[in-house]
Amino acid sequence: MHHFTRQPQNDDHRLTRLDARVKLLSALALLVMVISCRGVAFPLLVAGVCGGICLSLGVRPRVLALRFAEPLFIAGMVLLLKLFFTGTVPLFSFTIAGWEVVGHRDGLMEGVRIASRIAGAVTVVAAIGFATPFTDLMGALAWLRVPKGFIEVALFAWRYLFVLLDDAQVVYAAQKNRLGYAGYRRGLRSFGTLAGALVIKAFDNSQNITTAMVQRGYDGTMPLLRHKPFRCGEVMVALLVVVGMGFIWSL
Repeated sequence: MHHFTRQPQNDDHRLTRLDARVKLLSALALLVMVISCRGVAFPLLVAGVCGGICLSLGVRPRVLALRFAEPLFIAGMVLLLKLFFTGTVPLFSFTIAGWEVVGHRDGLMEGVRIASRIAGAVTVVAAIGFATPFTDLMGALAWLRVPKGFIEVALFAWRYLFVLLDDAQVVYAAQKNRLGYAGYRRGLRSFGTLAGALVIKAFDNSQNITTAMVQRGYDGTMPLLRHKPFRCGEVMVALLVVVGMGFIWSL
């Protein structure tokens, strides 16, 4: 549980100490620029800068590779689909089992643009995620008037996800010690038992937690949703960064 609850970040980094609301607004501005950009250079620049920020925060390259594996796979699939199924200008062709496969130049360029936007957007989200504790990020979202119900559910899900993870590790270790995963069929049966036990455990925990919080007078008000005033220095630095990136975006 320790590896999941603690952010893989450098607590002394300046970006870590920055107000979560300032970071969130800056990230949203960058996301809008990345998504609306028609070229390739700006999203790749944002991806490189945010990737460097993640590394400066102390995130290991292996963690970054795992975090970016799924979105990069999606970007690669989009690139291939655009290359072979859209466009009108042939780039190359080959034959497979009597079927002619044609790659298109304009489809390739469109795929590269979409893939670069995906890479830029994902690195922006990863950077703010590594640089901001989850509770501070939820507090910033509450300041942006995100529905309180969503914030409450997200906080409870984040908190008790680790409790279920600990329970899953205990059940998995017990099953493995009893050769529950010795074969394919036995492994599937053991996994089904593990999933069912976790569902029942989550349902029981939700009822117990609701009863305990109601008895303690919980009315939906959370202290983390109360914010301090903005710092002028942080706001000015964030504005300079956003304006500078906006100037590069407009080129």
